[in-house]
Amino acid sequence: MLTTPKNKEILIGIVAGEPSGDLLGAELILALKSRIPNVRFVGIGGPKMIAAGVQSLFPIDALSVRGIVEVLFHLLRILKIRRSLLRYFLVERPKVFIGVDAPDFNLGLEYQLKKSGIPTVHYISPSIWAWRGYRINKIIESVSLMLTVFPFEEEIYKNKNLPATYVGHPLADLLPIESSQADARKEFNVTTTAIVITLMPGSRMSELSALGEVFIKTAYMISSAFKNTHFLVPLATQQTYDFFHSILGLNVNNNIHIHCFLGNSHNAMIASDLILLASGTATLEATLIGRPMVIAYRMPMLSYRLMKFLAYQPWVGLPNILAKKFLVPELLQNQATPLNLSKVIIDLLNDPKQLEKIKNELIVISQQLRGELHASERAAMAIISLLEAEFETKP
Repeated sequence: MLTTPKNKEILIGIVAGEPSGDLLGAELILALKSRIPNVRFVGIGGPKMIAAGVQSLFPIDALSVRGIVEVLFHLLRILKIRRSLLRYFLVERPKVFIGVDAPDFNLGLEYQLKKSGIPTVHYISPSIWAWRGYRINKIIESVSLMLTVFPFEEEIYKNKNLPATYVGHPLADLLPIESSQADARKEFNVTTTAIVITLMPGSRMSELSALGEVFIKTAYMISSAFKNTHFLVPLATQQTYDFFHSILGLNVNNNIHIHCFLGNSHNAMIASDLILLASGTATLEATLIGRPMVIAYRMPMLSYRLMKFLAYQPWVGLPNILAKKFLVPELLQNQATPLNLSKVIIDLLNDPKQLEKIKNELIVISQQLRGELHASERAAMAIISLLEAEFETKP
C-alpha cells in the first residue's frame, strides 16, 4: 500500500492504443487502485479501462490503425490527439504517466513528459529485439521505467542503464496451462473423436478482408481430406461476425461443419487439435494454451516490405521468436493461399508425433512466461516503487 503525501489525490496518466492494450491497462488500473488510496486515472482507454475507472479523453479507436503505410493516412489526426494529451498532462502534472504498448504513439508523448519532469513508465517493451532496434535510444530518452513481459528483455535495458523490471506476460495469468479438451468440446457439441480446427482470421476488419475467404477455402480443402472435421470460428465483434458470415455465404458448402460465434476464443482454442490464425496476439494465446498452430498473414505490400527490411529475425510469429526457430509453420503474403495452408495442415494432422512435439515445446514456453504473482500485480508494485522514490525526493 502506497502512503500518499497528506492523503492527497494521486493523478496517473495512462494511454492504451488498441484492444489488447485496453485489457492490459484495465488489469493494471485495478491492481494500482487496490494499493493506492485516492488514485485517479486519466488518458485514453477502451471499454475495459473505462469500466476499471479511467477517464478517457479520446476514443481508443482513434489510435487503432494497422500497418505502417495506413498510419500515414491518419497521421495528422493522431498527432493532434497527442498534442492535446501533452497539453493536458503538462497542466495537470500526473505523478506518473503509463504508456500501455502503442510505442509509436506513446514514446513521443513519454519523451515530452519525462523532459518536463514527469516520471514515465512503458508497459510492455517494444520488440526492439525483433526489428527497429535503433529505437532503444529513443526509449532511453523517453522512459523512466520499462516493464518487460519476456525475461530476456530486462537485461537488454539494464545493459543500457535504463531501469527495467520483468513482470511476466499478463495473458499468462488469464489462460490455464492445463485445460480439458473434452470439456471444451462439450460446449461446442463436438465429439472427442472429431478433428477440431479453430480458424482465427483476425480481430480487425482489414485482417478479415485479407484472410477470411482464404481460411474458408482452406477449411473446404481440409474437410475433403478428413471427413470428421469441425471448424470453430470465434469472432471478436458483431461487425467481424457479420462480415465473416457474408463471406461464408458466398462460399456455401453444406458438407462442411463451420461454427461461427462471438467471443469465447480461448475455449475454442482449448477444444482444438490445431489452430489456423492470423499473426498477432492470438498466437501468444495459443502458445500459452499449448495448442499447435499454423500462422498466416497478409498485409499491404508496401507495409510488408518496410517491415521485412527493418526486421532482424526470420520469424514473424511470437512462438517462433520465443523458440528461436520455426517451431510452427508461418505462411505470409502470397504464400498464404488455401492450397499451401491446407497442405501444411493436412501434413501435420497426418503426423501425430510432430503435433505432440510442437505441443510439448509450446507448454515449455508457456511455463517460462508465468510467475508466482500476476503480471499486473508485479507491474503495480514496480510503479509504486517508482512513486515512492518520487515522493522521497519531491514530497
